[in-house]
Amino acid sequence: MATILVVDDELGIRALLSEILTDEGHTVELAENAAQARSVRESVRPDLVLLDIWMPDVDGVTLLKEWSAGGQLVMPVIMMSGHGTIDTAVEATKYGASAFLEKPITMQKLLRAVEQALVRPVSARAGTVQQADYRGSDGASQHERMPAGVLLPLPPIGPQSEQSFDLDRPLREARDAFEKSYFEFHLAKEGGSMTRVADKTGLERTHLYRKLKQLGVDLSRNKRGLG
Repeated sequence: MATILVVDDELGIRALLSEILTDEGHTVELAENAAQARSVRESVRPDLVLLDIWMPDVDGVTLLKEWSAGGQLVMPVIMMSGHGTIDTAVEATKYGASAFLEKPITMQKLLRAVEQALVRPVSARAGTVQQADYRGSDGASQHERMPAGVLLPLPPIGPQSEQSFDLDRPLREARDAFEKSYFEFHLAKEGGSMTRVADKTGLERTHLYRKLKQLGVDLSRNKRGLG
């Protein structure tokens, strides 16, 4: 697993990306501006940087140029922006960015970009433009992240693909019993990773979390920390 520096002036974005990446086993360092990013980069030497373009003091592209000119761009850098253009993406990749992600960033695109940036040789990292796929105001995006700070429960037993159900009861109760067993099975199978369970079941993380609460999955038992 890697040490990843997330640089973004928005607290919510930092918390969200930190949760997702930590859930995947990475060590995450945070910075809210260029000054903090410089300091963390020097002290920690991250394996990867997620760098927001629009920041109040020094923008991300300027910081990227600074690192590139000073011979400090020894790690892959993925640029992020909610207002970026193709020209901005091209400029960023020209100065050494390995990828460009457009906000809002889906988990699938984020994890794919991180994986690719970490495995590609340094000399081949620059020049990839990746725009996150997302839907419109209907909220039908393929993935949505769970609120920051939520601890994921692990089922008390291992995954069991075969279950018996009492069918002599109302449809709603039988369906809820099936869904509870279904999600407990996948939570156990995926080692408690909400990211993987959401991807496996095709549900948004927020929807999945609400569903677990609705079905009565005990969130206070067998909690797994994010670290």
